[in-house]
Amino acid sequence: MKVKFPGYVPEKLRSGEIRHRVRVEGNPKKRIRIPVGPDDPTFTEHYYAARAGQVVETEPLKPVVRHSLDELVRDYLIWLEAQVQAGNASPMTLKQRRSLFGKVCEMKDPEGERMGDLHHDLPPAGIHHIIDQWGEATAQADNSRKALSAAYRWAITRGRATRNPCTGIARVHRSRGGAVPWSTSDVRAFLDAHPEGTTARRWLFLAMFTACRISDVRILGRQHEVIRDGVVFLDWQPQKKGSAFVSVPIAPQLLTELRATEDEGATYILSEHGRPYRSTAALHQRIRRWVDTAGLENRSQHGLRKAMGEILAEAGATQHQIMAVMAHTQPATSAIYTHRADRRRMAAAAMQAIKGFSL
Repeated sequence: MKVKFPGYVPEKLRSGEIRHRVRVEGNPKKRIRIPVGPDDPTFTEHYYAARAGQVVETEPLKPVVRHSLDELVRDYLIWLEAQVQAGNASPMTLKQRRSLFGKVCEMKDPEGERMGDLHHDLPPAGIHHIIDQWGEATAQADNSRKALSAAYRWAITRGRATRNPCTGIARVHRSRGGAVPWSTSDVRAFLDAHPEGTTARRWLFLAMFTACRISDVRILGRQHEVIRDGVVFLDWQPQKKGSAFVSVPIAPQLLTELRATEDEGATYILSEHGRPYRSTAALHQRIRRWVDTAGLENRSQHGLRKAMGEILAEAGATQHQIMAVMAHTQPATSAIYTHRADRRRMAAAAMQAIKGFSL
């Protein structure tokens, strides 16, 4: 669900760049141009100032060297922002890549020069150097390589570059298993710490019985409820780009929790101010505090989602049934859960077969 900003009028230029303008409240004919869009952390400051007819003073943009890495990633981000506005790319992708490019361009090359000031025609050794600068942050190193590769592909299609120096460079990160799945005792501890009627408890039930992502639990509400043959379903299109549409019946336990309070807002999960969370990051921070209150460590919504995938598989759900619940589009993703459950069942059957064996 996109947050609406009354009076915000983005204009797409022929170059693909987005010009951000805001109508002055009470004087709609007057528009003030602001330097950033809704994905930028400083947007609301500029937006509300413009609505009041004022302009926030900002430092002029630093000029970039022609044909430099700075210039390439700047222009790529302008294009990517246009794709976000058109609904063809995720705002989270734009936010992540803007942050990564900022750090990459400030790195120093072996001679002490800023990477951003160098000509964008970097050799593969230059990409390896960038990866090495991340040190133990191997996941960030891989993300920066992926982001740079996307920027170079964009540049090649527009005649800005002739080759992609990231091609052929392997990943360096080795997954350690990711988020920790919640155990039954974790869930009980959380529920003991958060009694009926609390937002924390409602979040747990909603996240657990829908297996949705945190970006979806933030926007789900009564408007997503659909009654079919007397059964209440939740229907929604996940926020993550490329995810399949989800339609799942609301489990009785979840329905009871959702109806436990008469408060009805725009979404099921409301902040302490009675409003929907404005960002996934804000909700994530709140969840961390709820988890801390329960005396748990290193538990997240994604860990709850992983636990639900394993519970479904252990209960005998098929690969495609898990795909339908968890919005997966690739069978291989859901197969992770079914393969684990199948192996445990086969191991149990094998041990049962030799139960009477004696030496």
